[in-house]
Amino acid sequence: MFETPERVFVVMEKLHGDMLEMILSSEKSRLPERITKFMVTQILVALRNLHFKNIVHCDLKPENVLLASAEPFPQVKLCDFGFARIIGEKSFRRSVVGTPAYLAPEVLRSKGYNRSLDMWSVGVIVYVSLSGTFPFNEDEDINDQIQNAAFMYPPNPWREISGEAIDLINNLLQVKMRKRYSVDKSLSHPWLQDYQTWLDLREFETRIGERYITHESDDARWEIHAYTHNLVYPKHFIMAPNPDDMEEDP
Repeated sequence: MFETPERVFVVMEKLHGDMLEMILSSEKSRLPERITKFMVTQILVALRNLHFKNIVHCDLKPENVLLASAEPFPQVKLCDFGFARIIGEKSFRRSVVGTPAYLAPEVLRSKGYNRSLDMWSVGVIVYVSLSGTFPFNEDEDINDQIQNAAFMYPPNPWREISGEAIDLINNLLQVKMRKRYSVDKSLSHPWLQDYQTWLDLREFETRIGERYITHESDDARWEIHAYTHNLVYPKHFIMAPNPDDMEEDP
């Protein structure tokens, strides 16, 4: 930002749109699991960095997940920190924050909430992304349904969606905060610990020239997985040995 005596100029990064637009404009008004995994992993990695600094977003929803490009597998960035709070790992807040449809039960009950409030919102985002609808009956009282975790998985479209995806959603949409999955537990869930998802993320990191989502400590594990399951492991992912780490011959 800079200013002159007459004007104030704000220069911002140009982004393509948001996750909600992507969902609504897709062929079935919902996203495939593969793309959802790719984007949700990025959201969780961003949350891990925020929560490490005791920052809780408090208003996560698809409209606040921006896309850097129109590519099928875009980089995502969180925005709108107007409701964000500083909340320590063992601290609680009580002020009402966020958008009702994505709010955790403890906020609706005006009880103390902590960083796990963001994890509930991630659960709703996953549900909305995969189904194109909210996880409750919009003809009934939404607050009651949220507080009782009275969520629906109608056959259309959920019969086409994996049980692992539903399991992660159920573990995120837990009324009791202590039972709700954390960021690290979510990232370790089988639905996200998927070879194709890892490949998509590595291809993305290779394309932008920065590795910040996956970690090199996982490379050997996925290379072995590919070998044992007769899958292709891209050659450009194989790291050349570091000359400094190689011992000299005696």
